[in-house]
Amino acid sequence: MYNHEMRKKRAYIVLLATAALFLAGCTSLLAKPTATPTSTPTKEPTPTATPEPLAASVNGEGITLAAYQSELQRFQAVPTGTATPVPDDQAKKQVLDDLIDQTLLEQGAKKDGYTVDDATLQQHIDALVKQLGSEQALTDWEKANFYTDQSFRDALRLQIAAAWERDKIVASVPTTADQVHARQILVSSSSLAYQIYDQLKAGADFATLAYEYDPLTGGDLGWFPKGYLTQSAVEDAAFSLQPGQYSDVLQTDFGYQIIYVIERDANHPLSTDALQVLQHQALQNWLQQQSSTAKIETLVP
Repeated sequence: MYNHEMRKKRAYIVLLATAALFLAGCTSLLAKPTATPTSTPTKEPTPTATPEPLAASVNGEGITLAAYQSELQRFQAVPTGTATPVPDDQAKKQVLDDLIDQTLLEQGAKKDGYTVDDATLQQHIDALVKQLGSEQALTDWEKANFYTDQSFRDALRLQIAAAWERDKIVASVPTTADQVHARQILVSSSSLAYQIYDQLKAGADFATLAYEYDPLTGGDLGWFPKGYLTQSAVEDAAFSLQPGQYSDVLQTDFGYQIIYVIERDANHPLSTDALQVLQHQALQNWLQQQSSTAKIETLVP
């Protein structure tokens, strides 16, 4: 039924286009003056197309209201994994922000010389058809996910271009970085933390004390670059120390910590996890920079 309706719609569009060309040809013939014209043909005003409603505009490029509403339906249809659903206002903002980010990335791809041509788009669609098993299966999937054939193609074209630019950005992140290998002593009490600190000042061995409070790892934090830890105070302290030095008592979200730097390497290979964190930061930094200079208009509440 869905394919039948789509074919009818496409045939109707083709019919309109053919009729328009035919009428244009007739008009051009009528417009040719004869040797002794008796009157001047009256030109009918060309009707102007009604602009499609927009949800937002990014550097003059529109995000249609229909695309935004469909994306919001898809977002709200996906289970959150928690008993509490995402509030409507938060869902609307998250969906629109994501579409704006994709548009910024697509525009970045164009600036870098990459556009998604019809052949590339069709290759991706053919791959999806093969994965799902048939064209009908893809049609059914589109319908179940609030797509029309055209809106799916538009969304896929946008996502391919956005992914290309995203991959270009994350690929620019080096696989090595200035890193420290550090150890911590973490306790929940301020008074205990300062007692340990006094012991360190009196000459106690840091690793020995660390194993008392963390028998499994001895507080070993491993190697990490700047921008990797969630607690910036710990990271700042670690990078301000030389190997063999320890920090003052630091109050963080986890409690009270003392940091000891074991070694430091200006060009140490990043772990897989650290590389992914830095790549994510590079992407966020790029998007923030683009957003700060872009002309973005939000047209929905």
